[in-house]
Amino acid sequence: MKNKTIDYILRATWQAVSRMYNEEAAKYGGTMATGFVLLSIDKEKGTPSTALGPKMGMEATSLTRTLKSMEEKGLILKKKNPNDGRGVLIYLTEQGKEKRALSKNTVIQFNESIRKHISDEKWEHFIEVAETIGQLINDKEIFNQSENIENETHN
Repeated sequence: MKNKTIDYILRATWQAVSRMYNEEAAKYGGTMATGFVLLSIDKEKGTPSTALGPKMGMEATSLTRTLKSMEEKGLILKKKNPNDGRGVLIYLTEQGKEKRALSKNTVIQFNESIRKHISDEKWEHFIEVAETIGQLINDKEIFNQSENIENETHN
């Protein structure tokens, strides 16, 4: 993948991972998004619906659509939050817990398979690079960099 941009590599890799997860989830009547939600819900205490979007990096409209579909399939239950009358807690049904276990095993299998092909040193570098990219973006140091340099030279 030499001479390819970082964003191209990330996008192409993520699309391949996403396609793979969706193909696997389809075998069980699900999607990658459904599996991700199942894994993000606390299986004992439930999870506030407002906490799921930020936790998963998912837009509210997509999350709402996914939750509605999951509720219709009997994977989740919505209950009023006793600590916040305006809020809703999302709980897994027994079927949801079963599908969650499938999702968890799929993720573990993927990770174990990848780790067999990557040395510990390369794995550590991968994590470090990914975290650095995320941090630079979160700190707004990518596109504001030229503005920061300009401000420093004028001070």
